[in-house]
Amino acid sequence: MIRMLAAVLAACFLIVVPAPAAAADDERMEKLFTFKDPRITESSGLAVSPTHPGIYYTHNDSAAAPTFYAVDGEGRTRATYQVRGAEARDWEAMAASKDPRTGRGVLWFADIGDNLDGAWPDVSIYKVMEPQRIGDATLPAVRYRFRYADGARNAEGIMVNPRTGRLYVVSKEFAGSVYAAPKTLRTDRTNVLRKVAAAPIMATDAAYAPDGSSYVVRTYFSATLYKPSGETIARVAMPQLEQAESIAFTADGKALLTGSEGVRSPVYRVPLPARARAAASPSATPTPTPSPAKAESSLDARADGQADGGLSLKDVLIWLAAAATAIGVITFIARRTA
Repeated sequence: MIRMLAAVLAACFLIVVPAPAAAADDERMEKLFTFKDPRITESSGLAVSPTHPGIYYTHNDSAAAPTFYAVDGEGRTRATYQVRGAEARDWEAMAASKDPRTGRGVLWFADIGDNLDGAWPDVSIYKVMEPQRIGDATLPAVRYRFRYADGARNAEGIMVNPRTGRLYVVSKEFAGSVYAAPKTLRTDRTNVLRKVAAAPIMATDAAYAPDGSSYVVRTYFSATLYKPSGETIARVAMPQLEQAESIAFTADGKALLTGSEGVRSPVYRVPLPARARAAASPSATPTPTPSPAKAESSLDARADGQADGGLSLKDVLIWLAAAATAIGVITFIARRTA
C-alpha cells in the first residue's frame, strides 16, 4: 500500500513538473544480464567490483540475512558471502570504493530503510573489505551507526566520493535530500548525517562516477546526473522495470547499470548521453590522491560547514505543487471508490 501510494504521488509530481529525459546519442540501452540465482528475489543494491573485472555485487531487500552475492556478466552467481557482525533489518543499498592506501576494494552495505520515518532511533552502514578471491566465505564487518541532524528519514541510496572517501546517504521522500557523513567515521558513537543538497522525489538509489566527476540519483522513473556541486547535468532515460531499485556506474564511467527487484530480475546497461559524458569524464580508476584543495567538492565543502545545503525556494514550491495535486488525486479516487 505504501509503495503504491508512493508511485501515485510520484506520478502526480511528474505531471506537475514535466522534464524530458536525455537519450543516448549513439548507443541504446541493453539488457546486460538476468540474475539466475533463485535466492536473489529482491535485488536492492548493485555495485561493480573495484578489483575483480566482470564481477557485480548485489543483495536482497528487507527480511533477509546479511548476505550478498558476486555475479558474473552472464548473471550467474560466482560466490555467496555472509557478513559477520551485521544485521539485515532493511538493507536498501550498497556502494563500492577503493582504499586509497592499499588499493583494496571496500564494500558498503546500507541498512537505512525506514518506511515509518522514525521507527528506528538510528540506522547502520556496514563496511566490508572486498574479498581478494571470488569464492563462498564469511566476511567481518565494521558497523557505523548514523542519525540525521534534522530528524529520522527513510532512505534507499548511498554513494562514496572516490576522490575524498566521503560517504553520502540519499533520502527517499517527496522532498528528498543528499546527506553527508562525517569525514572520519566513528564506531564508538553515532555519526551525524547532515543535509548538503536536494535530491529528486522518491529516490531509490545513488552512485558516484568512478573518477568522482559526477554522481547519479535514481528514482522509479528516471535517473538524474549531477556535478559534484549538486548542479544538474542531465536526466537520463531508464528502462521500464517492475520496481527500479538500484543504479551504479560501469567501471569505465561511460554508462549506468540499473536493476529491479523480483525473481530473475534484469540488469540493464544505459549509456550516458553525449552532454553527460563531457561532464563525467570516463576513467576506470579514481584520480590518484589529489591535494586537499582540489579534492574538496562542493558537497564535501558543505558537509564541512563552508556552505549551506538543503532545499531551495524552487524546491519547496515544486513540492507544494506536487503535494496539492496528489491530495486532489487521492481525494478524487476516495470519493469514486466510497
